[in-house]
Amino acid sequence: MKQIVISGTGVFTPEESITNQELVKAYNSYAESHNLIYKDDINQGKKVQLELSNEEFIFNASGIKNRFVMDKKGILDPSIMHPILKKRSNDEPSILAEMALKAAKAAMESAGKSANDIDAVITACSNLERAYPAISIEVQALLGIKGFAFDMNVACSSATFAVQAASDMIRSGSAKTILIVDPEICSGHLDFKDRDCHFIFGDVCTAMILESKETAQSKNSFEILSTKCITQFSNNIRNNFGFLNYANRSSHLDRDLLFMQEGRKVFKEVVPMVSQLIVDHLSQEKIKIDDIKRLWLHQANKSMNDLIGKKVLGRVPEAHEQPNVLQDYANTSSAGSIIAISLYSEDMKNGEIGVLCSFGAGYSVGSVILRKTG
Repeated sequence: MKQIVISGTGVFTPEESITNQELVKAYNSYAESHNLIYKDDINQGKKVQLELSNEEFIFNASGIKNRFVMDKKGILDPSIMHPILKKRSNDEPSILAEMALKAAKAAMESAGKSANDIDAVITACSNLERAYPAISIEVQALLGIKGFAFDMNVACSSATFAVQAASDMIRSGSAKTILIVDPEICSGHLDFKDRDCHFIFGDVCTAMILESKETAQSKNSFEILSTKCITQFSNNIRNNFGFLNYANRSSHLDRDLLFMQEGRKVFKEVVPMVSQLIVDHLSQEKIKIDDIKRLWLHQANKSMNDLIGKKVLGRVPEAHEQPNVLQDYANTSSAGSIIAISLYSEDMKNGEIGVLCSFGAGYSVGSVILRKTG
């Protein structure tokens, strides 16, 4: 069987960021104003009084201290409470393609590849900014890549599912070298007026290069030993924004057109689902738990990741065994685990094994067993 490697990764991080302190100040200003305006309705039980947020609550609930965003001005304005992104003409690069371009160039440099070496592009992310043409085809054109391109969405698991798709395509011969990009503007689908989730997401874009091991030139390559993906339908993480909103007369103010979740249910149901998949995957490949040197997990919630790591390893993971970027980046959906491997992989020795794992809405879980080869 042809050996496939991830030969390069890249991360585009937005220039602007928001601390918990800034976020709390904006939210509390909005909440206090809301409670004052609707004081009579609240007293009569017609409206619910909004509870104030605080930094301790955010950190204890998530482990997040900071998040990068494409626009902080609108998010921190209590009269707006969402990012303000300029509408671009069809002649301008889309914002997702622009982000992807920067991450892609970093991944290509890391892998030692040019546009001429790549013959397929996959855009894998939670929220695409348009129905068509595909963002990936736009990225393909901007980079001057020949071949084919397509978009795919499996929410927070998009990147690992794309790794499985890309490795299968390379093995089948339909492509030789594939670029995967994961542009995530998660702030665009987050309700910053909702205390329970206003702190969860950040924006970023990651990229990966996949190719045959025999053509790889990178000094930090990881052979894909095996991939395993599973899905199980659930409404506990949902966003109803879509192409039929106009037809069903949805309003842009409808709460269900933004991110929604039943957090406690997600924690209870997803943790065993993820940890069992990783354990079963390693067992199927006859890899001992003690041989796992690193877990690059989806960066959704620190308590969730800590529990998954403990269930998989049978003990509390050391900090270097399960690197955390959540405190700096927040939840960046499909990109989170790719940020982790991009930042915390060069110290690994040849032959050492790690697991790249994502999980999220669907439910969906993707596991990729990797071995350092260069």
